[in-house]
Amino acid sequence: MSTPEGRLAGKTAIITGGSRGIGRTTARRFVDEGASVVLADVNDEQGREAVQALEDAGGSARFVQTDVTDTEQVQALVDAALGAFGAIDVLVNNAGITRDATLKKMSEEAFDQVVDVNLKGVFNTTKAVVPHMAENGGGCILNAASIVGRYGNFGQTNYVATKSGVIGMTKTWARELGRDGITVNAVAPGFIETPMVDTVPDKVLAHLVDRTPLNRLGQPEDVANAYCFLASDEAAFITGAVLSVDGGLVL
Repeated sequence: MSTPEGRLAGKTAIITGGSRGIGRTTARRFVDEGASVVLADVNDEQGREAVQALEDAGGSARFVQTDVTDTEQVQALVDAALGAFGAIDVLVNNAGITRDATLKKMSEEAFDQVVDVNLKGVFNTTKAVVPHMAENGGGCILNAASIVGRYGNFGQTNYVATKSGVIGMTKTWARELGRDGITVNAVAPGFIETPMVDTVPDKVLAHLVDRTPLNRLGQPEDVANAYCFLASDEAAFITGAVLSVDGGLVL
């Protein structure tokens, strides 16, 4: 672990969807830079294992099982973070799901599930932490968007709608919360090697790599590094931004 002089020293961060993939890698990056982290996830076993790994490496971490679609559970998460560390400086809205299908085949249930987690979940967690950040003089909200939220993607009506919505909420909240000292930014990953892309056929992934100027898929560390910068004091005058981490795929 890093020394107390790390870029995030003294900060406490909540990371939703923190048990694996980008969320877990971001948690490790944050504690490496001196932050205390609270991981929130619906998967209790994976969440506790992730926190144990962080603690074994010398980090300060807690796990709170949380369904971000449930406002009572979200409030319990916020209360637990405040109880453990006394403040919430950073919120990373990373939790997300996919239920892919073309418009003709997509069920109403699949549409609603993705909207509830990926869009309303971001609303729920942000609304719950903002009063505490404002009272403490500021904070940082980081939202997981996606390049598909900017450009669309075949078979992802629900997912694209939520990521486009997250971009819109990011810009709106940046306008609303700036006077409270709260910055609000989004990171828009391209195709990252995580469990979420395991269902993508190899032929499709190969095509995406071929289209990407950097000629590779992204790694979770690529996104975690972006979150780390935006959460640091180095990004104190950045708000309302959508930072693409996609290897140039959309050029």
